[in-house]
Amino acid sequence: MKIEDYELLLKLNEIGTIRGTAKTILISQPAVTQRLKYIEDYFGEMIFIRTPKSLVLTPSGEIILEHAKQVVEAELTLKNRLSSSSKEVQGTLSIACSSLISQRFLPKILGNFTNMFPKVTIDLVTGISEDIRKNHKDYHVCIIRGEKLKESTSIRLFDDPLYIFDTEPFPKDALKERPLISFKSDDSMHELVDNWLYHHQHQIKPLRTMTVDQIETCKQFMKQGIGMAVLPKSVSDSMMDEFPHVALELDGKPVTRYTWLSYQEGIRELPQVDQFIKMITSQTFL
Repeated sequence: MKIEDYELLLKLNEIGTIRGTAKTILISQPAVTQRLKYIEDYFGEMIFIRTPKSLVLTPSGEIILEHAKQVVEAELTLKNRLSSSSKEVQGTLSIACSSLISQRFLPKILGNFTNMFPKVTIDLVTGISEDIRKNHKDYHVCIIRGEKLKESTSIRLFDDPLYIFDTEPFPKDALKERPLISFKSDDSMHELVDNWLYHHQHQIKPLRTMTVDQIETCKQFMKQGIGMAVLPKSVSDSMMDEFPHVALELDGKPVTRYTWLSYQEGIRELPQVDQFIKMITSQTFL
């Protein structure tokens, strides 16, 4: 059994379907099925019952999954110990990062980091901050938006004020009624926007809301005149001079998205993690 086989079992149990797991780990569905069959043959036990909706652990599967978790954790502990004992910066750096930050800022930061420390392997997962929070202990560092992780050490990287954009002007003395385009994000982002709209319902009234998957899609729809869009400053600097916009404020204070770097206590003993934290916290983002 390879460590990858144990990791596959944990991922299958987490996601619950062979198809979803194959999509997540970027290999074909038949390949996942074949590997699962090999693992079950190896143990001589059925690990999952295949139902139309999801995979269900068998009693033997529960025992094997607990063993898989211990193996994966022991492997990670060993790698961390080896890495921390080395004077040279090497090993694996695992990062879970908000999609917006990974697209807008992380490429340059990681480019500089890998040039400086070429022996470090980067293990990067991107997604919505809400999803990253659920599995934050699986990574060396997390870069998330919204509220900080209370059970971790958190450093505020920057504040990202929100603006509402449109191709049509925002009248000062009349109600603006337009469709609202939103992008897939965590609940805290939607709560900020909904709260601001509630307090400004005499000025702006969304006729309907259209939700798209990516923030870039949201921007392009807005630029085509399909409707209004609330966007953070970090992705809209170039639009400030091109499109009518209003800063989101409540009680005279800007409505802002915070960006946090979070990590578990003691993880900075790993040289590659410590060097990455030093590099990213020295950046100027906005």
